[in-house]
Amino acid sequence: MIRFHKEGYKIIVITFIITIVGVLLADNLIDITWLVKAIQVLLLAFLVIVLQFFRNPKRVAPLNDNVLVAPVDGKVVVIEEVEEPEYFKGKRLQVSIFMSPINVHVTRYAMSGVVKYSKYHPGKYLVAWHPKASTENERTTVVVNNTAFGDVLYRQIAGALAKRIVNYAKVGDTAVQGADAGFIKFGSRVDLFLPLGTKLNVSLNDKVKGGVQIIAEK
Repeated sequence: MIRFHKEGYKIIVITFIITIVGVLLADNLIDITWLVKAIQVLLLAFLVIVLQFFRNPKRVAPLNDNVLVAPVDGKVVVIEEVEEPEYFKGKRLQVSIFMSPINVHVTRYAMSGVVKYSKYHPGKYLVAWHPKASTENERTTVVVNNTAFGDVLYRQIAGALAKRIVNYAKVGDTAVQGADAGFIKFGSRVDLFLPLGTKLNVSLNDKVKGGVQIIAEK
């Protein structure tokens, strides 16, 4: 059975109503058969796109403190040592995962632990792969701590199409590996900032599956 994310319920209902009304109106008000069919196909296609965008497949995380799972579905587009200026103010290993419009857009906790930091930043809507997207785009920054990895930061980043970031993490919350941590409507990317020396199980251009695929370990 297909599951849908709660962030999409309202949009799905509205789109469904518009589709049904549009299909019926086209059939009753337009006499050109090919035009009626074209309009109906386009409306139904749009409904399918909305449904697939908000799908929320059930995932079973390993629940292992010594591993990190991918926080989202997508493609690994950055692996590099960088200066993280907001929280760590020092060197970290950055792993960035880009979500295309056809990916599942649920953000999941990469590890279990306690949420130590959670902050929303308004900003621009540069394309997700822009070098300054991580620091200038609309984004949320969340830090989760556990005994194995210490502090791990993940950042949800809006892009040219993503106009709303939903973040459920609050300071003091208990994070459960693989659990729902938020949603990026019309997707973009998520950056992870890991301790230097973290052993990665992914490479550039790998496609990863959020909530289940192990991307790093102690």
